[in-house]
Amino acid sequence: MKILLCFGTRTEGIKIAPLYHKLQKSSFEIKLCKTAQHREMLDQVLDFFEMVPDYDLDVMETNQSLNGLSANILSKIDAVLNDAKPELVLVHGDTTTSVMLALAAFHLGIKVGHVEAGLRTYNKKSPYPEELNRQLTGRIADFHFPPTQKAAENLLKEGVNNASIIITGNTLVDALLLTSKKLENGFTTNAIETLKNKINFNKKVVLVTGHRLENFGKGFENLCKALLEIAENEKVEIIYPVHLNPNVQKTVFEMLSGVKNIHLIEPLDYPSFVWLMSKSNLIISDSGGIQEEAPSFNIPVLVTRETTERDEGITAGFSFLEGTNTSKIVEMANKLLHSKLAQEAKPNPYGDGKASEKIVNFIKNNI
Repeated sequence: MKILLCFGTRTEGIKIAPLYHKLQKSSFEIKLCKTAQHREMLDQVLDFFEMVPDYDLDVMETNQSLNGLSANILSKIDAVLNDAKPELVLVHGDTTTSVMLALAAFHLGIKVGHVEAGLRTYNKKSPYPEELNRQLTGRIADFHFPPTQKAAENLLKEGVNNASIIITGNTLVDALLLTSKKLENGFTTNAIETLKNKINFNKKVVLVTGHRLENFGKGFENLCKALLEIAENEKVEIIYPVHLNPNVQKTVFEMLSGVKNIHLIEPLDYPSFVWLMSKSNLIISDSGGIQEEAPSFNIPVLVTRETTERDEGITAGFSFLEGTNTSKIVEMANKLLHSKLAQEAKPNPYGDGKASEKIVNFIKNNI
């Protein structure tokens, strides 16, 4: 069987890497297509996971609109599909790349498999545009690989045939565990060595990330105000790898530069970020992926979003949904920094590191 894996963002690259290598070890003919919806951060992931794309759509443009990006992907992908002639296209999650590739495959009568299917908030404006991207991809897909029971139940409620669904866990946990093992065996990077010399890890370490479109402007301003208050505690070190988006950088650098215990650094390559995450006491983030990764380290995540499609982490006591209200962020951050949350290791609700294996077995036996 000919299979085409398609991805465009750094997170997608991380999440498809273990699946790509599992498929390569099977009897399938695998082709890899990147749209390069993200470029710099994605290329780091490809190097680390030793993936060489067969096709590169190179769609990245400065301050590109969502409509422009969508049209760019859709107009360029026909040549790839006609050349690769896949019997199955695998897409991931909730990106513009995923929904446009799924649509293009449907137009050509090619079957679509959706990895990380079924996550829902049922609020099409949050997360934006990811919620609707994921729903639309789910309507197009022929095969669905939800990471959790709840995600599978969402699909069943929407009328998806149970025979086309298998609960797999999240491939991100596969990637995280593979990376952690490399780090434990002595793998290091220049960024890791720099952080070791720069940060006092005897203090409470707060890792911050942020990139969501719906938080641009007031949301990021409120987050920065909260970080300034948290940083008043000299026993805290805040590390913020600042996203490359200029809408993020302008606010963050204007408001947080020059504070002694707030370290604004460039985005980290994936293994360096995993290492830093493992050394943190608290993560403040609007990232979906981090909500899935942090439980493997028993680290609490303060989620700066109004909604989340990953309720399992909240139910398990790993994630805390606080939005971008400054006082709520400060109050919960201080509470979590002084709590004994991780007395005992609890299982990660998003998987056990065998998601890729389950997907490959399903494809072998059912497609």
